[in-house]
Amino acid sequence: MESAVWLRDAVCCRGGFPALAGVDLDVATGEILLLRGPNGAGKTTLLRLLAGLASLDDGRGTVLGCDLRSDRRALRPQVGLLGHDLMLYEDLSVVENLRFFAALAGASEAESQAALDRLEVAPRLGDVSLRRLSAGQRKRVAAAALAVRRPRLWLLDEPHAGLDESGRGAVNRLVRDAAGSGATVVLASHEAPAAAEVATRTVELVGGIIPGPTGAAAPPPVEVRDA
Repeated sequence: MESAVWLRDAVCCRGGFPALAGVDLDVATGEILLLRGPNGAGKTTLLRLLAGLASLDDGRGTVLGCDLRSDRRALRPQVGLLGHDLMLYEDLSVVENLRFFAALAGASEAESQAALDRLEVAPRLGDVSLRRLSAGQRKRVAAAALAVRRPRLWLLDEPHAGLDESGRGAVNRLVRDAAGSGATVVLASHEAPAAAEVATRTVELVGGIIPGPTGAAAPPPVEVRDA
């Protein structure tokens, strides 16, 4: 199967420190990959690298066929990143935010409303400005804004944080639908029960590296029985 993400010995420095210290990773098109690891392991840096927002300082890598050294600008319109900064407009209402992102993607107003419905954003919130919403409500709106853009690669940084059970379920349904339509999803979490429900594969990021060949999942432990 075609690789949406291909990294070899990828190094990415932040403040002179290698936040990624030689990452090998393959992610197949249509896969839902869970990237696990403690805070400071390099998860956010890896997502920013895949989004074309951080530079590849050493090694090789392609994302959606774009070389991370030479084609980062071409990559960015094809990728959607949902991070700690939700990239919404505080002074605009919920509906106005969705209309803005729908217009950028050439989507209709009906599609933007459908995205809000899928994230179970209450209709009464449509005219409410973002600054008046709770953290969980903002996260739902941000996920809807990502969905309406229809990116080929979804990069989700702690997507379940701040959400109740209903919100976590809505995000998981959205992720499954995206993968089912041919998109690739990489989601990062250090508290991963909700993410594990939707992931098709899990890799661990430890100290800026992914142990194992090309990010493959580790084999299950062998049970040893006494004779």
